[in-house]
Amino acid sequence: MKIKGMRWWIVVLLFFAAVLNYIDRQTLSALAPTIQLDLKMNDNDYANVINIFLVAYTIAYLISGRIADKIGTRKAMLIFVAWWSLANMFTAAAKGVTSLGVYRFMLGLGEAGVWPAASKAVSEWFPAKERGIAIGLYTMGATIGATIAPYLVIPLATHAYTETMPVVTGILGQGTGWKLAFILTGLAGLIWLIPWHLTYAKPEKSTLITSSELNMIQAAEANENPDDLVAKNAWSWKAVLMFRGTWLLLIGRLITDPVWYFYQFWFPKYLSADRGLSQESLKITWIIYAAAGIGSLLGGLLSGYIIKKGGKAPNSRMWVMLGCACIMPLSPFIANVTNLNLSIVLTFCTVLASLAWLTNIGSLVVDVVPKHSLGTVFSVVAAGSTIGGIIMNMMVAAMVSQDNSTSAGFLDQGLHVMFSPFLSLVQGNGYLQWFIIMAFLHPIAWLVLKVGGVHTLSALKK
Repeated sequence: MKIKGMRWWIVVLLFFAAVLNYIDRQTLSALAPTIQLDLKMNDNDYANVINIFLVAYTIAYLISGRIADKIGTRKAMLIFVAWWSLANMFTAAAKGVTSLGVYRFMLGLGEAGVWPAASKAVSEWFPAKERGIAIGLYTMGATIGATIAPYLVIPLATHAYTETMPVVTGILGQGTGWKLAFILTGLAGLIWLIPWHLTYAKPEKSTLITSSELNMIQAAEANENPDDLVAKNAWSWKAVLMFRGTWLLLIGRLITDPVWYFYQFWFPKYLSADRGLSQESLKITWIIYAAAGIGSLLGGLLSGYIIKKGGKAPNSRMWVMLGCACIMPLSPFIANVTNLNLSIVLTFCTVLASLAWLTNIGSLVVDVVPKHSLGTVFSVVAAGSTIGGIIMNMMVAAMVSQDNSTSAGFLDQGLHVMFSPFLSLVQGNGYLQWFIIMAFLHPIAWLVLKVGGVHTLSALKK
């Protein structure tokens, strides 16, 4: 059986993988007030658990892309999704901050792999003019997962199980609701493995692709990357680290990805602490994640449109990213305005711009790196993302903490040695400081990429 437009069905599967990835990730932040109360965790404990996840995420990024390059996209994705789904289910067994940290560490080891593997899938199935749209679509899956997560897990966490399901309460004990949320969302990932296993292969090996689509993909590949048809050997680690684009893109993501991490991990807590929203009212965060989904798709569509009009792919990404950078200075007004609705509107704009940026900087990696080494380079670049997230997390935790005490976690103690003077400066001054910082991150990163000439690397990538 042949399926018309098979490449878009591949994106559908990547989309749902991203949805599940972010539901599993956002379950903790959506239920943070409930879980912190149940496990007797303060904000420093919460920040430490997030950092443990991000450390695992960073480690996994550094190796998962290499794994995808070595064993292939199909097998790699099966391993990554199965791993993180099981880790998410085991989170239900957490009894305190230490065990919760262990399970989130395991989750981070699996979740990072989906992104280099997905980028490889796009490079294998899509021409340059469609890559931004494809990446935008599966990135939108991540934001949709974050959007619907509160609506899935908050009702599960607040349901009266002792009255309606006493047997389940007897098995899971205290915290039945949030524990069941982790179990069910993890189970969904295991179900996803079935269609991926049955359908994914490279275009030339797929039994489902039509001859016309295969010819289109191969013709585009021959036209865009003629040297790739000869050079099949993956870059060594030395070649990856000597490639200027690796470091430019790494710095770009290190500077800007903390914005999206903040909205994932801290924005619900900001709404609760500074805006007085209850656990039930935090469902309003769906608006923010919907903005992220729109931004992901819009960013890909805009750069794809410029390419179709004759623009070079890297230049097209940079033009869209410049527009995004010009929107981000709205960030401080989010915390300054007194009206909640206006604050949400401003957040909608900045989140949309942030995700349109993320789609295009991800597309830049695919544009300037040959397919045989894409997973490895993507992993190194993405490691910069999580390092930036760790730094952001430490800073925000200090900003919202009223004293200089740290949690017992090794991350807070170790990082405070390096950043202690700065953390003391921002200690206890609230979320506004971070909203001010966010105004400048994307403009600075765009200048770094522009001056570094990342848009000129496509002709030199071989």
